[in-house]
Amino acid sequence: MIAIELQRFLAALMFFSRIPCPATWQGSPDRALRHAGRYFPLVGWLVGAISAGVIWLSLRVFPTPVAVLLGMGTAMLLTGAMHEDAFADSCDGFGGGWTREQTLHIMQDSRIGAYGAVGLMMLLALKFTALISLHPDRLLLAWVAGHAISRLIAISFLRTHTYARLEGTGKSHAVAQRISLSDLAVAAVFGLLPLVLLPARQALPALTTLMVLRLLAGRYLTRRLGGYTGDCLGAVQQLCEVLFYLTVLALP
Repeated sequence: MIAIELQRFLAALMFFSRIPCPATWQGSPDRALRHAGRYFPLVGWLVGAISAGVIWLSLRVFPTPVAVLLGMGTAMLLTGAMHEDAFADSCDGFGGGWTREQTLHIMQDSRIGAYGAVGLMMLLALKFTALISLHPDRLLLAWVAGHAISRLIAISFLRTHTYARLEGTGKSHAVAQRISLSDLAVAAVFGLLPLVLLPARQALPALTTLMVLRLLAGRYLTRRLGGYTGDCLGAVQQLCEVLFYLTVLALP
């Protein structure tokens, strides 16, 4: 059982990040990928912890804005900026597409358009501004918790919504299978546990705000696409992460 769970975790690590995995474990079997979603928030822990370490070390030498930029850059390096890319593709798709087919086609285009460029700049600027405005005692804790809880919200769509692309094949299609209740429960543990690092007066309102965003995003995706795509989940993760920082910042 330990070997199976390790394989699932490594599958999640390989799919959701660019963190090197042991060379002895080759490939990403569909069987492991179908259960990789349970470890998506744990990958968020790892990405958040490594980049938080960069911020912590940088604060010993540089001002907070420089340290936060270095941390953001590290996080994007660890994930290959896949979630930021997904957000930009979603902005282009929903901004430029009038029909379901147009929206899905635009999101598949590797080129970035005006909607994607402006949306991504606004997203990163808002994330940066919120982080440097947080109290130093809360910055690193909120950073790690935000990476974990945002990934939990994104992966939960695999339980409640339908994959919008009928032609999906390969690794993406394997991950997009409906997640089981047990996998979702494991993901919930990893996603919610970091919230204990924050005071309840900040953690609970932040969680409530993210649930409202999930409800609204779910309705919007159902109306526009009839479900979700990988780009949509990446966009949800980014929106949840930024909203989490903003909610923590807004509360005393």
